[in-house]
Amino acid sequence: GRHSTFTGTRGDDRRSGRLRVVYDALLIGLERQRALAVLATDTGDIEDDDDGCSASPRRRFAGPASGGRDRDAMGDDGPVTDDIAAGSLASDAPSPADGYAGDPAVQAEWDRRYADREQLWSGQPNGALVAEVAGLTPGRVLDVGCGEGADAVWLASAGWDVTALEVSGVALQRAAGHARDAGVAVRWVHAELAEAVLPPASFDLVSAQYPALLRTPYAAAERALLAAVAPGGVLLLVHHAGMDTRQVHDSGFDPADYVWPPMVAALLNEDWEVELDEQRPRLAPDGGAGAHPIDDLVLRARRLR
Repeated sequence: GRHSTFTGTRGDDRRSGRLRVVYDALLIGLERQRALAVLATDTGDIEDDDDGCSASPRRRFAGPASGGRDRDAMGDDGPVTDDIAAGSLASDAPSPADGYAGDPAVQAEWDRRYADREQLWSGQPNGALVAEVAGLTPGRVLDVGCGEGADAVWLASAGWDVTALEVSGVALQRAAGHARDAGVAVRWVHAELAEAVLPPASFDLVSAQYPALLRTPYAAAERALLAAVAPGGVLLLVHHAGMDTRQVHDSGFDPADYVWPPMVAALLNEDWEVELDEQRPRLAPDGGAGAHPIDDLVLRARRLR
């Protein structure tokens, strides 16, 4: 497939424009049927579920395409400790002093999107997550693109030790408020996935529900997902079926710019066991978002070593 690389102001402008296009269908109120019609007949853009999975990597690269711990895979040039940098534990979202690791243009775009609405998502956990986690023993989990925190709060309430990553500070503040209301502790990380300083190979579950992850030549986002999973742990990646095969739209949305489950599956080697790789009808809990005919692509893989 084609990889798109952009540098400088021109690249930032195009990237910001694509983000604007991709999420316009989501933010035409919260009218799901209208948004679906836009998705199906107009823009061909991505529709996310209850949490805006805004964790796309920056378009800059370091290190080789394979081997070693490069910056794109691990999030930092230096050693990574068991302490999760740029994150805060308990119910408080990261303060400005904690800093943001990522592209400021991406943060600003997502902040604007969230600020436009008092509540963007339903507050219910994603159905595929609920179904797939049912048989797992709670441990340490990374929620990639946590949005307003529905999945993170649900996981913490179920006994998981939750680290939740998000690029929007506005969304993190809301998520922290929901965690306080629920009386649960969550570690919040204000960063893009490929820029976050995360302890490598330390999460029993890495959950990415409908993430908007931009592709890079060195597969930064894909390898960051894999790098975070502990031996014996599970990667759960869920996305919209059929989006990856759509044609480039006049509005600028190009599926080739984004990471889809088959791209992650292609990187799995003998250190991984694929437990589930299928297309199936969407599962939406009562009161949850996303109850429409679009199927899900569900990839569940366990790291063996």
